[in-house]
Amino acid sequence: MFFKDVIGQDELKRYLTVTARKGVVPHALLFCGEEGTGAFQLAFAFARYINCTERSETDSCGRCPSCLKYNELAHPDLHFVFPIITDEKKKICDDFIADWRNFLSSNIKNHDYFNLDKWLAELGAENKQAVIYAAESDSIIHKMNLKVYEAEYRVLFVWMPERMNVQCANKLLKIIEEPPAKTAIIMISDKPDMVLGTIFSRSQPIHVPPVRHDILEKYLAEKYGLTEDNARQITHLSNGNYLKASELITEDNDNAYFLEAFKTMMRNGWKRDITAMKSHADEIAGIGRERQKNFLAFCQRMIRENFLRCLDEPGLNYMNEAEASFSEKFSPFVNERNIVGLMEEFALAEQHIAQNVNAKMVFFDLSLRITVLIKA
Repeated sequence: MFFKDVIGQDELKRYLTVTARKGVVPHALLFCGEEGTGAFQLAFAFARYINCTERSETDSCGRCPSCLKYNELAHPDLHFVFPIITDEKKKICDDFIADWRNFLSSNIKNHDYFNLDKWLAELGAENKQAVIYAAESDSIIHKMNLKVYEAEYRVLFVWMPERMNVQCANKLLKIIEEPPAKTAIIMISDKPDMVLGTIFSRSQPIHVPPVRHDILEKYLAEKYGLTEDNARQITHLSNGNYLKASELITEDNDNAYFLEAFKTMMRNGWKRDITAMKSHADEIAGIGRERQKNFLAFCQRMIRENFLRCLDEPGLNYMNEAEASFSEKFSPFVNERNIVGLMEEFALAEQHIAQNVNAKMVFFDLSLRITVLIKA
């Protein structure tokens, strides 16, 4: 991944390249941005750039020994930490490094952005949650104590530090406080508010905004052969998030299922059909923790969009055709009397799922609470 492969973000690219050329690379950077904004891609392009021996003012050369090893994700001074699913044989990230390199290489080759769901699909995670476990701390300390082989900077990549076990996070904090010479710790988070506060405060945040709409429109039109109107609509719905835009185009996502599940939940609540509520709760409990959290996030978005629809401001709405069609009749049921309560209940359910509370209980209880709120 080079800077040229990142969609938009020209201001950040200039800042990062100037920083590298001045030789003032911070020892700990935290790239903060939604999964479809290019935060990971920017971070990787920066890591490549600071070690490129023949870099230009705008990008890495792609030909020097360092770049060639970065192409293969096999540079001896490039280390990765990322969420994993452990078993009896695999305990730390290095045990998954072959899977990780294949996953990254495939996405880089196709100029694709990715998220945790895609990585979990690569692992075949099913219902398990990916975490950076406490055992990773010893591996990190070992890598940081190794001699730098050949790079200008040893790079420790930490994808999703918010998923770190507290013990592991505290070990990383010690490294940030007393980093080895010529070491760059580069973290990428799409939920920076969940990163351990002591780590966040000791890192230099790089806030990656959504892709500018005019830039994303042009990119989508060229890559997918969209008409100008289609590209504009997709960009509006995705709100500058390329990953969401590509999913809307390819329909490779759970939105259709989530919409039907949301409709069912609302209808069961209106009818006060307890038997149907229990059956539906059991169904959703079987789709896996990560998809359950995504579904609850989708529900919160739908509640917000239906409330905003009542304001009669089309520019504030971000719904596709199917969602908008359902909203025509449903939106009056989301109003100033229940909007806060509904959002709080869905957010609380998402929190409980993240804490591994029994999913059947969470979704059945949520359905019962919706029964009261939807009648408000």
